[in-house]
Amino acid sequence: MSQQGSAGNVIAAIASFFFPGLGQLVQGRIMAALLFCIITIVGYAMWWLIFPAIIGGIAHLWSIIDAARFRAD
Repeated sequence: MSQQGSAGNVIAAIASFFFPGLGQLVQGRIMAALLFCIITIVGYAMWWLIFPAIIGGIAHLWSIIDAARFRAD
């Protein structure tokens, strides 16, 4: 799971698609998982305010991309 584009990263990206931060949790990155989850859920919870909803959407997309591009050193 250490190379970009590996099956582990694809699974992590799919997991992050369904629940933000889950892909990072699958990869063992607990702090990143918590941050993505909290920022995205708070952003989506304030859907009636335009700016936080946009932040939530961007954080969700960033979570998916981050899980897909992760490289373990």
